Amino acid sequence: MATGAKSRAVSAKGVEEFRPYITRALPVTAELVCADNTGAKVLRIAMVNRYKGRHSRMPAAAVGDFVTVTVKKGPAELRKQIFGAVIVRQKYPIRRLNGVRVSFEDNAAVLVTPEGEIKGTDIKGPVAAEAAEKWPRIANLAGMIV
Repeated sequence: MATGAKSRAVSAKGVEEFRPYITRALPVTAELVCADNTGAKVLRIAMVNRYKGRHSRMPAAAVGDFVTVTVKKGPAELRKQIFGAVIVRQKYPIRRLNGVRVSFEDNAAVLVTPEGEIKGTDIKGPVAAEAAEKWPRIANLAGMIV
């Protein structure tokens, strides 16, 4: 295998290639809708993984980012535990390279295992193209990519 080629295992953790700047609109403690069928309803961001910050600035996340969340509403076996999640929608407009701005009507995420596998088997609602191209497993399950 060539040194430049990516193996399937690496792509599961999120493809880190060129990503245009997306405004980080979801700070720590923001509440998100859970867009998969795991049973969780509301998620709260506890930590933004791979975030480089500024002193006293609250870490914030954008579409396609991997975050650590807690389940605030949902079944008892999911609540008061921490999970990984990927943000698939944000209300704040995302500016695409062709000049179009895309905004969604809610902030939503899907629960993901540390290996990059999605916990649920279905994603409700649209998924931003930025999240879909970074996370191939999310792109497979998404009903609609915007």
